[in-house]
Amino acid sequence: MLKTLFALPATVWLLGLVSFFNDAASELVYPLMPLFLASVLMAGPKALGIIEGVAEATGSLLKLFAGVLADKMSSTKYWVVGGYSLAALGRPFLAMAGSWPVVMGLRFADRVGKGLRSSPRDAMLALSASPNQRGLAFGLHRAMDNAGAVVGPLLAAWLLSRGMPIRDILLWTLIPGAITVGLALSIREPRREMPPHRPAFSWTLQGFPPAFKRYLLVLALFTLGNSSNMFLLLRARDMGLPEYQVPLLWALVSATAMIFSTPLSALSDRIGRTRLIVGGWMVYGVFYLLLGLNGHNLWLIWPLFAFYGLFLAATEGAEKAMVADLAPNELLGTAYGWFNLTAGIMLLPASLLFGWLWQTFTPELAFGFAAGCALLAATLLKFWVQPVR
Repeated sequence: MLKTLFALPATVWLLGLVSFFNDAASELVYPLMPLFLASVLMAGPKALGIIEGVAEATGSLLKLFAGVLADKMSSTKYWVVGGYSLAALGRPFLAMAGSWPVVMGLRFADRVGKGLRSSPRDAMLALSASPNQRGLAFGLHRAMDNAGAVVGPLLAAWLLSRGMPIRDILLWTLIPGAITVGLALSIREPRREMPPHRPAFSWTLQGFPPAFKRYLLVLALFTLGNSSNMFLLLRARDMGLPEYQVPLLWALVSATAMIFSTPLSALSDRIGRTRLIVGGWMVYGVFYLLLGLNGHNLWLIWPLFAFYGLFLAATEGAEKAMVADLAPNELLGTAYGWFNLTAGIMLLPASLLFGWLWQTFTPELAFGFAAGCALLAATLLKFWVQPVR
């Protein structure tokens, strides 16, 4: 495994380092948002659902836009640099927010940056690795991304435990953001052969095989039950978890994903993407059922969230590697644009619906609905999509 890892191209490693520092900044902020909204700005689950849904959905539209233009321009680097730069500049201003609509505007800017970089970056990764290494390449990238997601919450927890105000903690994102931009600028554009007559963009996905279209439909169903992870942290807080431990809980998720992302994603190169993704989605469904039904056993939160990290490790890399398996090479940027758009645009109804079910009825109903979507999507992926690998 180590020999194969070190044989990966330098671009894969550089993109991993970029994601490490970017997520160290992003995940410093992420677990603090429910606390910031609830205890500082006095906003509830509905506001959280609106903020995360609008921000992610809008950013997802840009993922398609950036992916299409990256294919037309045969260039991915400048979209990657621009996207990371915008996010790095926007995060520190959260410290000055005085109301939840301001937080929504700044989260919107952060997601715009993610929207501009995500599809070109995924295409860059797919183009940099050989087909039989795609799972490994995406797994390494997710592992380094999750390593940053461990550092960020740990730093947030340490600063909270020392009594630092949340607004002051948010300013710390400036340092890893600057490192992220510097590393992104050093990446070289990968080469790819482009046909003389490139397929025109089509809202009906002309030029893509039927299996890719079915994959997007099943992904949409799964994502309808995959609302913002901030609801998981809010659930833990409502169950009595001390506020300073909330970032530690998210660090546990990221640490689990970091450890298992590379070997599990590499496993999809051998056993096929479908088996791994189906298993991961089933883990997700069981996790949501158990967390929704667990209203009193605080000790169970820690193994449950570690279990959730296994879902992330099994699916994040394999889902993206499957896109490259199904899409034509000349449309990779557009394919990742559709993939990211589908996953992101569904987060708006998913987060709004989850927040509404939670606040209007019960948390148990919200978590049960999410589990049902995941288990149905896993069944359809197994018996209907029929991917290449």
